[in-house]
Amino acid sequence: MATIKFFLDENMPVAVAEQLRRRGIAAITVTELGLKGESDLAHLKRAEESGFVFCTHDADLLDLAGQGVTHAGIIFGQQELHGIGDWVEFLVLVNAVLTAEEMIDKIEFI
Repeated sequence: MATIKFFLDENMPVAVAEQLRRRGIAAITVTELGLKGESDLAHLKRAEESGFVFCTHDADLLDLAGQGVTHAGIIFGQQELHGIGDWVEFLVLVNAVLTAEEMIDKIEFI
């Protein structure tokens, strides 16, 4: 049973990843990887290939999943409703109660 790792979309604050790493949880961001501007599909596939759950505010990712695009998991939240603390708290909880295998092709809403 693998531990969940998080891949944060370019619309997510880098501070979320920093806070997760301070808690010993693996997290990377599109911004830190220098991949801003790539397509949503490319980001989702990169996350899947690396075994990372994709975290986003972008509803287009939900559309891709609805079209049958496989993924290692998606966590979605609305940018105007969920701040850094909300995201950190939720992702810490997800990491504590779910495995990477349980997140495959699953969508969680913050």
